[in-house]
Amino acid sequence: MKRFAFYFAAALTMFACARATFAATVHGTVNNGTTGKPGAGVEVILIQLQGGMQPVANTKTDASGNFTFDNPNIGAQPMLIRAVYKGVNFHQPLPAGKDSISVEVFEPTGDAKTISVLSHVVIFQPNGASLIVGEEYGVKNDSKPPQAFFKLDGNFEAALPDNAELKQIAASGPSGMPVVQAPIEKGKNKYAISFAFRPGENEVRLSYELPYPNNKIAVKLPTVYGGGRLIVVAPPSVTLTGEGLQMAGQEQGMNIYERASVAAGTTVTVKLSGTAPPPLAASAPDAGGAPGRAENVQGGDAAAAIQSIPGRLDGYKWWLVGGFCVLFLFAAVLLWKKPISVTVTGHIAPAAHPAPETASTKAIEEKSVASSNGDSLASFDHATANSLDALKDQLFRLELRRQAGTISHDEYSRERAKAEQVLRDLVRG
Repeated sequence: MKRFAFYFAAALTMFACARATFAATVHGTVNNGTTGKPGAGVEVILIQLQGGMQPVANTKTDASGNFTFDNPNIGAQPMLIRAVYKGVNFHQPLPAGKDSISVEVFEPTGDAKTISVLSHVVIFQPNGASLIVGEEYGVKNDSKPPQAFFKLDGNFEAALPDNAELKQIAASGPSGMPVVQAPIEKGKNKYAISFAFRPGENEVRLSYELPYPNNKIAVKLPTVYGGGRLIVVAPPSVTLTGEGLQMAGQEQGMNIYERASVAAGTTVTVKLSGTAPPPLAASAPDAGGAPGRAENVQGGDAAAAIQSIPGRLDGYKWWLVGGFCVLFLFAAVLLWKKPISVTVTGHIAPAAHPAPETASTKAIEEKSVASSNGDSLASFDHATANSLDALKDQLFRLELRRQAGTISHDEYSRERAKAEQVLRDLVRG
């Protein structure tokens, strides 16, 4: 019985670890969102994001739009699928753990009326003698039939204030993954990007720095696209006034100012003064995009222009999963070395010092009662596998809370000790 339990626990552990770490094959489909037909003969590229944007495999879809990739990193890390249709790149993220994906392409159009800019957000952050500025445009594509707005020489322009030093431009489609773009200089502080705006909600983000002498400045914000709402954000310690701007409250410790609509060609002057603590490097978004998101550049050298912006926990995730696998195997070894006495009765005696009931311990008790009532070994195995999965998720969330700083060291130690006790009870069950 002891030997069986050891092999059973070890097998469950290896299965869980293998399932969590990689699935070396991905099956996908490319569909044309304009025609509603399968994307036949479309070039498809598998891109690895870690260590720089690297194409690692390519193929073409069959007559039904299907394709398959085999790569050891599929499932083990986030990757990207690129479908190249009529010279336009369409992307779909491939999260870790997924082995199937659907990519949608659209017929391209150069008609500027395809898109509208609904909002323009400007965020100011003093940083010593410099003022860090981030801008975000909300771009809507309501084309009918659905088409992708794209022009190789630039199909979206942004104008920067005088003396601004551009740091980065990124764009994202409905998939939500920003693309770090190669800026196209248009002169007079204007820059364009060449990005396929797909039907639905899109975003363009850019960042730049301005001189901030004596902690005071008047920033003139040019407006290229009219009709959108202007939102300005600044720390509460910064005094801010602007033409037509009204205080709209606070969010996440920042003051929000709003102007309902700004006509194209308008320049809005915003005056700022004061200082503010620098943003935390670990939690603040990189100026061009949010943490944990990256995509591609339309045209040009993608490997040089694209940057992967990992979230603060991405670097820990697979180490944590590996740690849990080691923990399970360690518990299995303990089970092998220590004699186990099993008594099957219709009643389970309470422990002298009962531990607080958790979902995992409750599952163990229910499993034990079911076994004593004559349930099959297959049902027992299924319950044990589910309990191990639940415990793995519980430990993973606990580690995430510790890394994010939302749990104290003492609380973490207590919760971890409880989880390890449940694990020991589980493998002995």
